[in-house]
Amino acid sequence: MLKSIVFRSGKVQFSDTGKGRVVVLLHGFLGSSQIWQNVIDDLSKLYRVIAIDLPGHGGTDCFGYVHTSELNAKCVKAVMDSLRLKKYVLVGHSMGGYAALAFAELYPDNLRGLCLYHSTAFADSEEKKRDRTRSIKVVKANHQIFTSEVIKNLFATKNIKYLKHEIAFAQKIASKISKQSIIAALEGMKDRPNRDIILGMAHYPIMMVIGELDNVLPVSQLLEQAELIKHKHVLYLEHDGHMGFLENPKQSSKALRKFLRQCYRS
Repeated sequence: MLKSIVFRSGKVQFSDTGKGRVVVLLHGFLGSSQIWQNVIDDLSKLYRVIAIDLPGHGGTDCFGYVHTSELNAKCVKAVMDSLRLKKYVLVGHSMGGYAALAFAELYPDNLRGLCLYHSTAFADSEEKKRDRTRSIKVVKANHQIFTSEVIKNLFATKNIKYLKHEIAFAQKIASKISKQSIIAALEGMKDRPNRDIILGMAHYPIMMVIGELDNVLPVSQLLEQAELIKHKHVLYLEHDGHMGFLENPKQSSKALRKFLRQCYRS
């Protein structure tokens, strides 16, 4: 069921499905809570699943020219406080993982677990920052072409011909995001700090989902980060890219359910 709250004089939209212990889903860049539909359908049989539209995405308003990870985290906290929920597991895909890490830094006492779904605790390299600046120029020229190409690149190249429906689904969600919101997200991702220290210090379980054929994040860097985690869970998807929950839903779902059991057992 779709709900909304007021945050900084704007609207934040989210879905709230199921009953029980709480899982919070945070989508990636150019996504929305809709992108998680298969995951929501699966997990809501056992958990209460909150899926939040981050600033400028889905039904949530744009909040200025830069959407930092800290802003996204505060948006998530506002939703959870409005529901009077104190303890939960955060699952963040890509940009949603950056928000989840910022949340972990700001509000560590609220977490029972953290899943970085094709995401990284490292800041952008200088080269990546330059790429984001170039992307902003492309968005200003034609944001629809930009979103279409970006979404396709999130899937493993060899999977594209098999996953036309999933790609079209993701592209439809991305096509509704405004030019200003895309730029605000790119600016925010470009300026985020390193948060790898959280991986080694967290007292709760942390899971990393890594796609061997990820076109966005270097696999070697993600495996390096996984070694920092004290209470480590890793799902390594040999045949998939940056969208494991759409490219390999069965394996992804099974691993996530196992991780959630561990989070609420410990």
